Amino acid sequence: MCGASSLRGKVKEQWGKLTDDDLTAINGKRDQLEGRLQQRYGFAKDQVRKDIDSWFSSLK
Repeated sequence: MCGASSLRGKVKEQWGKLTDDDLTAINGKRDQLEGRLQQRYGFAKDQVRKDIDSWFSSLK
């Protein structure tokens, strides 16, 4: 799997509205990522989960 800084960059590439402060707060925690995506993009919780699952699958 990717290193922490590499994964952080990939998150930023995928969801460019996330700020560096968001990424620091997320700190590798999926629930935090879900919450920040809901805030920044206005996504529904179910949509966020699907998007994250799809994104994680694409990394493998």
